[in-house]
Amino acid sequence: MQENFVKETESLKENLIKMASLVDQQVEQATLALETGNIELCKGIKAKDKEIDAYDNLINTQCENILALFQPVAIDLRFIISTLLINNQLERCGDIAVNIAQRVKKTKDFRELIIESRIIEMGKQARLMVQDAIDSFINGNTEKAHAVLEADEVVDTLNKEVFDFLVEKMQADSRLIEGGSHLIVLTKHIERLADHSTNIAENLVFYVDAEFISHKKKILTVSGANI
Repeated sequence: MQENFVKETESLKENLIKMASLVDQQVEQATLALETGNIELCKGIKAKDKEIDAYDNLINTQCENILALFQPVAIDLRFIISTLLINNQLERCGDIAVNIAQRVKKTKDFRELIIESRIIEMGKQARLMVQDAIDSFINGNTEKAHAVLEADEVVDTLNKEVFDFLVEKMQADSRLIEGGSHLIVLTKHIERLADHSTNIAENLVFYVDAEFISHKKKILTVSGANI
């Protein structure tokens, strides 16, 4: 029984890593398209999404079967739970990569505004968070997972700065309203990408350390405790 359980969990992790690799490729292409303005890079991102959805269904089914057949406990149960959660976050990251690619196409004539707004810097930071979150899961690296959590504050700060910059530009020049509006939506996608990366990192910490850290900072801040 234990041998079968090991085989099933190894297969599950292998599929999750394959899915993560596809998502990583999607995010990389979308971010590079934003950085360079090369919309040709957006091609294929949508196609990968169908493959990612297939892995999403497969992984969910595998998790259900393992829970039903082996009834895992302790760290084994945490692995299955965290896998289900991470699988969901990865699928959403894939969707967001598609959304970013669509906005890149719509803003191809506003390169100067993109460059001035620091949205490229924001995109690069979020892309790095996705990469590090995936790496932290594959290697069980909680140190890197915590680094992802800290990086989220950088993205949040950039998001506010970019938003304020774009609003100011649109108020000053009505010709920028269309491009600026698309870019504000784009910043929201990038922010969500960073949030999902944070969730992956939190789920990894839960799996390895049996510690719930989701919303921990907000709870401590409200209670007046030191973080």
